Amino acid sequence: MRRIRFIWVGKLRRGWWQDAAGLYLGRIQPLTPCEEIVIKDAPAQLTPEAKKAWEGAKILEKLGPQDHAVALDEGGRTMTSAALAKRLTAWTDDPASAPCFIVGGAFGLAPEVLAACRERLSLSPMTFPHELARVILLEQVYRALAIARGLPYHHA
Repeated sequence: MRRIRFIWVGKLRRGWWQDAAGLYLGRIQPLTPCEEIVIKDAPAQLTPEAKKAWEGAKILEKLGPQDHAVALDEGGRTMTSAALAKRLTAWTDDPASAPCFIVGGAFGLAPEVLAACRERLSLSPMTFPHELARVILLEQVYRALAIARGLPYHHA
């Protein structure tokens, strides 16, 4: 299984976000190699659109040719955990690419980032803070890996 990459905008500033993300990242790492890339938040004086553009440029710099970029986006496709397990298995089994999940900052992702992504995934029709989206995504990736390996974490 190929590695999974995560590109996040902004540090997790609160201890509870760090603890929750660390819990699931710690569960993922024994199952598959993974890499986290943290993009610094855009300067505070920028407008929301300028922040998205600034952060988007930094994200695009970090995308590699083998990344199967998956944007977390409210307009993306929703799927069940079992469906994500199947998709994640397909993405990680593809020798030509590796999944790279992208979670934007407080104002979302720039159109250029969305255009560079092969897929868009929505965690819910509701909007979440980007810190919570990061934790939910990590939990769902762990759950997908557990489903794919037949581990007892998922009860369905």
